[in-house]
This record gives sequence, structure tokens and C-alpha cells, in this order.
Amino acid sequence: MSALVLDGKSLSTQSEADLAGRVAELKQKNGGQAPILATILVGADPASATYVKMKQNACKRVGMESIAVEMPAHTSTRELLAQIDELNTNPNCHGILLQHPVPSQIDERACFDQIDIAKDVDGVTCHGFGRMAMDEDAYGSATPQGIMRTLEAYDIDLAGKHAVVVGRSPILGKPMALMLLNANATVTICHSKTQNLPDLIKQADIVVGAVGRPEFIQAAWIKDGAVVVDAGYHPGGVGDIELAPLVDRAAAYTPVPGGVGPMTINTLIQQSVIAAEKALLKG
Repeated sequence: MSALVLDGKSLSTQSEADLAGRVAELKQKNGGQAPILATILVGADPASATYVKMKQNACKRVGMESIAVEMPAHTSTRELLAQIDELNTNPNCHGILLQHPVPSQIDERACFDQIDIAKDVDGVTCHGFGRMAMDEDAYGSATPQGIMRTLEAYDIDLAGKHAVVVGRSPILGKPMALMLLNANATVTICHSKTQNLPDLIKQADIVVGAVGRPEFIQAAWIKDGAVVVDAGYHPGGVGDIELAPLVDRAAAYTPVPGGVGPMTINTLIQQSVIAAEKALLKG
């Protein structure tokens, strides 16, 4: 029997319809002012520029506005911190996205942590991470939060299941593991240097590929009936997991493309709308 396709593209389209209604209501209550997401792009990396443009387009589709900040590749940490401070104090800016990665001379962690937690809609600050880890109110990192929303939408039961997360990045693997733990899964965190990795993956009821290497995780390592989430995307349209042989063996899987990616962007937009709603309540 074919596996259930966890269609992030379809889910994001449905969510955008709801978000457009919430944005319209916000504008009505706020003198016509739409919620605003600020995007900061440092340097001219083509892939990063494409990702930022996709996020700006998603804002437009739901009626939001965006502030596009573009800074040269030679920007210093001090200059970037100053730009973030300017957006932190702008009452019309509800969310701030600093596109990763930044040029090597910049202290990226310091710049992420300069973002006001109320505007940390991409879930990148240590403060936000800590609150999320403690299961307190926070904006989760957009990719793992989008994965959690997808699993919930398709009624994937997580409680008591063994989830294996392959990857440990601060904005994907680590928050993914903690979100699954908070949802009562039993979680094993692995990475590219883990010994006996195939044996560990074979134990998994839920496999999350977040290692950043094309088809690093082999289909033969994954047991029949597992839920397979591929958070990677590489040239040629492949992810971190060898998906093709799993279409008839997995219980469910996220396609590449069209699975995790659309829900990542949608989650960023959703959290920006939530931030605008909270700001309006505070007056």
C-alpha cells in the first residue's frame, strides 16, 4: 500500500486562506496598517536572495507588508546589530527575519540574539529556544515548527513513539528534537558522526532527516511503517533521505519538494501574524 503523502504545499495553501482573513481583520482594527515582516539579507548569495524573495511573496499573498533590508557583504557585526536595533524599535515591524547564513566576519549568534523576542518569528534567539525547550510560550524555529504542524494536521500520533532526528543544527535538529520530546515522543538525536547510525535509524517509528547531505540516510536503514520527514533540499530535487524506495514501505512521508519547505515559510508568516495580533492587544 502506498504511503500517506504529508503534503506541505496543500496545507500551506489552506493556512494562507485563514491567515489572509486574520490579516484583513488586523488591518481593519489598526487603521488599515497591515502586519509587517522585516527581512535582512547580508551579501549577495543567490540562494539566500531566492529564499528571502519567497518569504516576501508569501507576505503579499496573505495581505501582509514586508521591509526588505539589503546590506553589503562587507557589513560588520556592529552595523548589523544597529540595523536590528532599528527594527526592534519600529512599532510597525512585527517580525524580523535575518537570513542565514551571514558572511563569515559577522557574529551571527550575537545578531540573532539581538532580535527582540517579541519579534523573533523565525525562532532563532537563545531566549526563544530556551522558552520553547521548557514548553513555554515562544515562537518555534520555523522549519521544525512547520513539521510539527504538518504531523498534527495529518493526525500522526507522537506520544510514546521513538523518533530519531538526524541533525543537530541550532535552528533545525536541536529544536526539532525538543519539540518532539514536548509532544511525548522518545527522542534520539544523531548526526553525521554518530556510530552505528543505520542501527539506530532502524529502531525509529519517526525519522527526521536534517543532516544537510543529499540522500545521506539510506532507505534500507528505515523500517517498514515508519513516518519519514525529510527536511533537506539539494540540487536535483533530492532531500537528506533516499525517498523513492520508501513510497510503498513507509506509513507516511514528506515529499521533496512540496513537503517541509512550504510549511517552513507558512510558519514564519503565521508567527508574524500572531506577533501582530499580540502587539495590537498590547496597544
